[in-house]
Amino acid sequence: MTSEIDSAALLSRASELVALAKAAGADQADAVVVRSRSRSVSVRLGKVEGTEASESDDFALRVFVGRRVASVSANPGFDMRTLAERAVAMAKVSPEDPYACLADEKDLARSYPDLDLFDPTDVPTEDLRSAALEMEQAALEVPGISNSSGAGASAGLGGLVLVTSHGFSGSYVASRFGRSVSVIAGEGTRMERDYDFDSRLFAADLDDPKMIGRRAGERAAKSVNPRQVDTGSNVTVVFDPRIARGFVGHIAGAINGASVARKTSFLRDKMGQQVLKSGLHITDDPLIVRGSSSRPFDGEGVKGERLVMIEDGVLKHWFLSTSTARELGLSTNGRGVRGGTSVSPASTNLALEPGDISPEDLIKSVGTGFYVTELIGQGVNMITGEYSRGATGFWIENGELTYPVSEVTIASNLKDMFMRMTPASDIDRKFGIASPTIAIEGMTLAGR
Repeated sequence: MTSEIDSAALLSRASELVALAKAAGADQADAVVVRSRSRSVSVRLGKVEGTEASESDDFALRVFVGRRVASVSANPGFDMRTLAERAVAMAKVSPEDPYACLADEKDLARSYPDLDLFDPTDVPTEDLRSAALEMEQAALEVPGISNSSGAGASAGLGGLVLVTSHGFSGSYVASRFGRSVSVIAGEGTRMERDYDFDSRLFAADLDDPKMIGRRAGERAAKSVNPRQVDTGSNVTVVFDPRIARGFVGHIAGAINGASVARKTSFLRDKMGQQVLKSGLHITDDPLIVRGSSSRPFDGEGVKGERLVMIEDGVLKHWFLSTSTARELGLSTNGRGVRGGTSVSPASTNLALEPGDISPEDLIKSVGTGFYVTELIGQGVNMITGEYSRGATGFWIENGELTYPVSEVTIASNLKDMFMRMTPASDIDRKFGIASPTIAIEGMTLAGR
């Protein structure tokens, strides 16, 4: 993939597109190219089910005429002059937007670090196939596994080229390699499914295929013959790290500036107040070397920095892009993400910082409770914080995981859950959202 990271031609074309927009009457403009390359192989029961490859360089031009803005997108091969003129014509008849704008010049990244995001390793399709087959075979060899839902391996890259009319020009590219497998344990109406996966920027960092397969098989096999448990109103629920990452994602959504501006976050009035239990910290850092969601600059050319979003339980920052920040009377903190022709704020490498207690000791301290390994449904209301989701996992008795549990619902309010959670020490920072095992007291469990 080495030859694919040369972005000079794309930078030149984006610069020309911005110049044409200015010539057509735009006061300001920016052009982005979102670059994507991917190859993947999927297998099931020892046979290849699919081999896919794709590549694209998707252009988007955003122009400003006074307070009016318009955006257009195109694939390679478009006529740049026509596209620029069309965008300006659209902007002139668009309604005024008091917040849409380019980032202030003072906020632009004039230099940025090499974050070591690109691995030029060219993984042959045959190697992807072999890894997928190894994973599936290792999972099927686990006692109790009866069938496979399939396995897959992939390799690719994604990148961003950005040029603005007020002086920013930059590009970066990040590679991505992945492996995943899903299998079924049990027979008939007593079947249970589980999975495992790994995703890394560098191919050599990926977990061994056999290890991934064994983990998936063992998780599925342990889930066979689940029981229901009695309904309870004051249950301590422990979230497996895989599930806890999604829970931390709810925190990210609640402190997203766009949600605050739209008044769709239950934390919209909580800046400077206690929102997590004292001693807990949420960090976000776009500049981690080889970080899963690292980037040298954001979708507007702004260099971000490490932020403690929630410090000692107190909310300190929103995720902000330039337009969202203006709407809230604030300044961007470099969290703008390009989504097609729009820019919106989002987290980068987000982490609930770990506690001092091991996950084993955390579970022991629970005594009796519920260890969640999978959640079902979308029962989360980000406006009110109401939380209700189907769950499966294992019952905790005498501080130990005992029998599998299914067909239960856990419920509470995120405001209360945030204030009652205790993180363990087992954080794994290889994903864009990182979290250790989490215990949350005082939840309602609906069972039999």
